[in-house]
Amino acid sequence: MNPEAPLILVVDDEPQLQRFLGAALKSHGYRVLAATTAEEGLRLALSHRPEAILLDLGLPDRDGLQVVEDLRVACDTPIIVISARGQEDDKVGALEAGANDYLTKPFGTRELVARIRVALRPRLPLAEGAPVFSFGEITVDLGNHTVTRGGQKVHLTPNEFKLLVTLLKHRGRVLTHNQLLKEVWGAGNLQQTHYLRVYMNQLRHKLEDDPARPRHLQTELGVGYRLVEA
Repeated sequence: MNPEAPLILVVDDEPQLQRFLGAALKSHGYRVLAATTAEEGLRLALSHRPEAILLDLGLPDRDGLQVVEDLRVACDTPIIVISARGQEDDKVGALEAGANDYLTKPFGTRELVARIRVALRPRLPLAEGAPVFSFGEITVDLGNHTVTRGGQKVHLTPNEFKLLVTLLKHRGRVLTHNQLLKEVWGAGNLQQTHYLRVYMNQLRHKLEDDPARPRHLQTELGVGYRLVEA
């Protein structure tokens, strides 16, 4: 195993799943570190500084949401929650506690590896050099506050642009309704979920080939939205 390969910490108390994840991740070139309790996971996260953490919510010694919060205070390592809890409230709670993504058990290896690859991408340096970013036919010039689609300029309102940049900043990651509302409209507008529906609909009509089947601006039902580059 390449000693420079990304190290993934798996925190889960199910031996079968630990074996499955260990084999799957190693076959895709990752190094794997395992923990079966919250305390062990926190200790290994701080001592080994993995590139990403896979965290089960149903740990025997501590609530998983508290572990997410503790990890987020201690480090900025990407956290992907893996859990049998598939309710919308569980997903929203984990994401708002600081998780980067959420996978409901059972899940496939391809989906897991895809989510890890997204989590490992460098963060968007919004303040450095006014960069230009592209996905599909869309190009976003942060310095000039302009957006083009297939080379043609697209007019976005200030809030449409801010919503797009927020999604781009966290590309690949699910952002909850509350996270987006707070970032774009401020903490006093967390109940105004209709803002998001209206503005996402407008963005899709301006940027997507088929707004009814969006390729890039995707919905996580009951949870929020994510921007997918592919």
